[in-house]
Amino acid sequence: MITLALLAACAGLGLWALVIWLFPPRRRLSELVARLESTPVPAPLLTADGGGWAVRVGSPFNSWLRALGLPNDRTRQDLAITERSVDAFLAEKAALAVFGLLLPGAVAGILTLAGRPLPWALPLAVSVGVAVTGFVLPDLMIRAEAERRRAAFRHALGAYLNLIHILLAGGAGVDGALAYATEIGQGWSVQQLRRALTTARLTRTSPWTTLKQLGEELDVGELAELAAALSLAGSEGARVRSSLAAKAAAMRSRSSSEAEGKANSATERMALPGMLMAFGFIIFVFYPALTQITASL
Repeated sequence: MITLALLAACAGLGLWALVIWLFPPRRRLSELVARLESTPVPAPLLTADGGGWAVRVGSPFNSWLRALGLPNDRTRQDLAITERSVDAFLAEKAALAVFGLLLPGAVAGILTLAGRPLPWALPLAVSVGVAVTGFVLPDLMIRAEAERRRAAFRHALGAYLNLIHILLAGGAGVDGALAYATEIGQGWSVQQLRRALTTARLTRTSPWTTLKQLGEELDVGELAELAAALSLAGSEGARVRSSLAAKAAAMRSRSSSEAEGKANSATERMALPGMLMAFGFIIFVFYPALTQITASL
């Protein structure tokens, strides 16, 4: 009876989720009025995709997750770097949580119909655990992907600074050096820099303003420092060649230190399987002797 009650509760939850998906709740009037009266902000330089099946399944739960304060500012920055929209992220969290909550109950129902019922506590515990894991998993994946992209962007920014230094040494102006240096690379990082400079040219704003905005969206402090140095060069005529060269050298040294640290940590992790194998070999060798000794006592 308890198993049937749990299965009925899971079926009711699924029907409720289906109704919410078919008839999503409307936005409150205060939210719409606040959206109309809000001051315009600069359009984000980073684009976002629309998502896949998870968006269609979990989008009705987005308003509830937003009411809980999700996502936070840090997660929003990570989503901007990975080119994921907030709605797609929240829908994916909701879809994975609902899927993880219903799947163990469905498996338990199939086993009950097949004549092999499980204790009611086991499907319930598995459902809660899988639902929590599915709800947290998108955060972990987004954070890891954002860190990888930040590291790649810092590496590309160091090369970009070297190119700007060479162009400035050859007699190019600040604006020309910024634009010419982005015409060489074709990676994601160079595309973001090129897009920021194109936005500055089309909107008739200074390039260091858009570079500063891009640095804030990416949460890369080195790009904001570059924008500040270029702002001094463009507005007050300061000489920035030496500062750019020093900044590029510092970024190269930092990248080398981080790569060395990652290599050392990887080496330490490689020693763990060998230790486990040695421990298992010792147990395999001495276990027969120990059983003989204990049996003879």
